[in-house]
Amino acid sequence: MRRGRIKTPPEEGARVYHCMSRTVNSERLFTTVDKEQLRQFIWQVADFCGVEVVTYTILCNHFHLVLRVPEKHEVAAQEVVRRYERLYPKINRQAHWPHLQRLVATGAPEGLAWVERQRKQMGDVSEALKLLKQLFTQWINKNKKRHGTLWCERFKSVLVEEGAAVRITSAYVDLNSVRANLVKDPKEYRFSGYAEAVAGNLLARKGICDLMGIPDWKEASAAYRQYLFGAGAMPSLKGAKISAEALDEVIRQRGKLPLSDLLRCRIRYLTEGAVLGSQAFVAAEMAKLQAKKHRTRALDPTPLPSVTDWGPLTHLRRCRGGIEVS
Repeated sequence: MRRGRIKTPPEEGARVYHCMSRTVNSERLFTTVDKEQLRQFIWQVADFCGVEVVTYTILCNHFHLVLRVPEKHEVAAQEVVRRYERLYPKINRQAHWPHLQRLVATGAPEGLAWVERQRKQMGDVSEALKLLKQLFTQWINKNKKRHGTLWCERFKSVLVEEGAAVRITSAYVDLNSVRANLVKDPKEYRFSGYAEAVAGNLLARKGICDLMGIPDWKEASAAYRQYLFGAGAMPSLKGAKISAEALDEVIRQRGKLPLSDLLRCRIRYLTEGAVLGSQAFVAAEMAKLQAKKHRTRALDPTPLPSVTDWGPLTHLRRCRGGIEVS
């Protein structure tokens, strides 16, 4: 059954979303070249739509993307042109492009109508993901001589509260390559926001700095690695994962695991929980949804299982499986 997406209108302020999308039948279609192209599209689409990439990970059959959507404001016409040229680098080769630029610059009705069409795609998480998936589908179908749909369904998203909820979610996303046994340290996996930040990408570094609330990259990086590995983690332990038996025993005994250990498991609350954050945040978002949809049945925020020190995190939607070893 198709579930409704929970979004906050961008006019009400900035919001963070954890977005995910998977290929049809979970086919392992993406080669290194494909991942590199999707990586480039992520940054181009983020620039065009005016959203901020907190972090991301691209694997062979799906991707995770944590986006911050700022409060919406009108984008100047010339800025729209600049973003469009970044999104479509070959547009300058098109004969009609100089004429359209003149129409925009002179404020002609045709130029203003074109600008408005582009603005409708900006400042909205749904439009950003729609554009990203469309561009990549067209590219991969052309290059692999395939046709038809690439993605198994529309993208999933979780509305995430700023602060601890975003930090935990981002660490979970960056550790995807570790859970998949591709690397022992996520900085070694080039198709992730954290690896790009370590390699020197200034926008990726800004995402981590903003995430940690620390303007200095070295300090922000050190703080973020504690989320990834825990304080004082030894290099030999960085890629270690808890076994399914050990996880079951901890849950059965109502014990606790270090957060850095638990983030090496598959945590469906972070991908299917609809809304993630403090009880007050989740309740407020649910109240908005009820008012918008004219619903009377209330859904109470549900605390995450006390298997680690999440802080006061709750989620909205019940998740099958909850926590599983990858």
